[in-house]
Amino acid sequence: MERKELLCEIKRLKKEKNAIILAHTYQPAEIQELADKTGDSYALSKFCADNSEYDTIVFCGVHFMAESAKILSPEKKVLIPEKDAGCPMADMVTAEQLREFKKQYPGAVVVTYINSSAAVKAESDVIVTSSNAVKVVKNIDAKEIIFVPDKNLGSYVAKQCPDKKFILWQGYCPVHNKMTVEAVKAAKEAHPEAKFMVHPECPGEVVAMADFVGSTKAIIDYAASLEGGEFIVGTEKGVLHPLSCDKNAEKKLYHLLSEELICEDMKITTLESVYRCLKDETHEMILEKDVIENAAKALNEMLRLAEK
Repeated sequence: MERKELLCEIKRLKKEKNAIILAHTYQPAEIQELADKTGDSYALSKFCADNSEYDTIVFCGVHFMAESAKILSPEKKVLIPEKDAGCPMADMVTAEQLREFKKQYPGAVVVTYINSSAAVKAESDVIVTSSNAVKVVKNIDAKEIIFVPDKNLGSYVAKQCPDKKFILWQGYCPVHNKMTVEAVKAAKEAHPEAKFMVHPECPGEVVAMADFVGSTKAIIDYAASLEGGEFIVGTEKGVLHPLSCDKNAEKKLYHLLSEELICEDMKITTLESVYRCLKDETHEMILEKDVIENAAKALNEMLRLAEK
């Protein structure tokens, strides 16, 4: 089918099946434009928890995101267009590994980044996103924190919560972890007037060089709050699309820190795969009842602590 026909069919199928399409901001631009709601993990997780009028959720993102939608909306049919869209960071810890690790620190609270499998979430006390991790951890009534799986985000949160002891799992995002001090120095020399915006999944020495540190949404909001300027972007390339949609975008200039900042898993979703997913209801997210129940406790604890 041609693009125009595909879009018409997707629109028709959405109405027929009372479906909504969600897309993470690292998705291709045409998928973001297609979606009914775009955002980072926190915004989309909260949206799933707050909205009950849809029967079907099509989650354009990676596997753990669709799992989170299912956990928060277990009565809904949750579909993912590309079943092989995974997350290398999420794969760096298993539920069995976490169960064994917890035994070494019986008094610690397990704080797990949302970039993790449903099974790992089910072994956790509370989930966090890059948007709310600092606030949630500050509101936890415990002094010892096991932070899983991202060592970089964990280190960043630890610096904001000096009254707590952090035990960090040694996982990382391959895209963000590849940023280097040398690359930042070169970018700043090439663009001396630019503000450096960075995601806290990056190594600590890179984060320390930033003018602004925040989640994907926070980076977008920060740039949008300024009427103009020049920016070096230290996160996945997909964020350039929402940045370019800012009402003052013509007054701004964005430089991606590196053209290598691409999550291949996030980029495999296509209009065709969204259409097939809706048409045939393929790649439905199925989770065991106990996993849903235990993971939901941790996700709902996140939502509770984030609102305190």
